[in-house]
Amino acid sequence: MKGFKEFLLRGNVIDLAVAVVIGAAFTAIVTTIVNSLINPLIGAVFNASSLDRALIWKIPTVSGGSADILFGAIIGAVINFVIVAAVVYFALVLPVNHLKKVAFDRVKNNEEQTPQDVPPTDVEVLLEIRDLLRRPGSDEGTAPTGGGAHVAPSTAPEGPGIAG
Repeated sequence: MKGFKEFLLRGNVIDLAVAVVIGAAFTAIVTTIVNSLINPLIGAVFNASSLDRALIWKIPTVSGGSADILFGAIIGAVINFVIVAAVVYFALVLPVNHLKKVAFDRVKNNEEQTPQDVPPTDVEVLLEIRDLLRRPGSDEGTAPTGGGAHVAPSTAPEGPGIAG
């Protein structure tokens, strides 16, 4: 039972449930548009009341009767699918992809920019001191000039471990 609860509370299951509900809502809207607008327009071209009654092909059966192949209904279903796919793409997929791209570019630009006024870390200060002590001809009494990755500005406060 615990595994089932974890499965239900995963983000993917909730996202899938939302997608199904939104898809059903889009399908209802598009079906109404197809049945009320597109079917009568196409049916008028083929002298039928709707696509369901257009392009009917009668084929003989083994028993001597006839069966109807409803090409109009198939065309209506294809049109319905194309409209639903277009609405989902242009209303959901395209804006979400654009927002993801903008967010990715923003994060990428923030990572590329290095802060200008970042004080040196303790490790950087210690490495700079080590490098200065290893220099040949350095005396203990003279204050060395900085040469590390971060050099404290001349307005930096004085204190233990901080050299200006």
